[in-house]
Amino acid sequence: MTQQIVLVTGASQGIGRAISICLAQAGFDLALNDLQHSASLDSLCAEIEAMGRKTFKALFDVSDLSAHTPALVDIEEHLGPLTTLVNNAGVGVMRRGDPLEVQADSFDRCIAVNAKGPFFLTQAFAKRILARAERDRSAVYSVINITSSNATAVSIPRAEYCASKAAAAMISKCFAARLGQEGILVYDVQPGLIATPMTAPMIDEYQARAANGLCLLPRVGQPDEVGKVVASLATHCLPYTTGHVISVDGGMLIPRF
Repeated sequence: MTQQIVLVTGASQGIGRAISICLAQAGFDLALNDLQHSASLDSLCAEIEAMGRKTFKALFDVSDLSAHTPALVDIEEHLGPLTTLVNNAGVGVMRRGDPLEVQADSFDRCIAVNAKGPFFLTQAFAKRILARAERDRSAVYSVINITSSNATAVSIPRAEYCASKAAAAMISKCFAARLGQEGILVYDVQPGLIATPMTAPMIDEYQARAANGLCLLPRVGQPDEVGKVVASLATHCLPYTTGHVISVDGGMLIPRF
């Protein structure tokens, strides 16, 4: 069977780091993306290589569309043909506040990183798979997009972030519809309140709201819980599925009255 090889964007910390470790535990070799070298990325590579898995540091900006194909070529020269893409890299708003005051720089940044980048990286990834003269049909080919509960639920002070994640959620559906016939699965994983560096400034408020009934499970989630869900999807533990939204949110979005 083909060795499963995955590119995880935004891999060095938070949810991306947890996803990478869970995929390594599941037997994947990993291309680990970040904008630049860092001690965090180095330590992640060392941790994964200690498990006996191969790693490659894929340093590029997901919002730079011209970097996508060269990065994929470089990864495959070092690790072999990619089977899996996890679009995890993301940014928050530059300034929290009233949607009436949102400025174009923050809106454009959210769209570029959270939606446009994953769209075109998925396109480049899928084209490379489809261009292969011989493809191992026993392998699992998948794209797993990490969006957000805010693809559905409004956060007034982060309107441009919500817009970008809603776009990313629809991108997942579009590619699932196009790539199903090609044997490439596409999923949309929507984390809720997860303890990460991005949520650190608001984590006390999130913990209180979760405990007071916002989530059916009265606590904030952990990055490794998202990682385990992603690993389950990437190893095809949910057979006969594609295009699905997987909410990792402790039941936060269940309608109630």
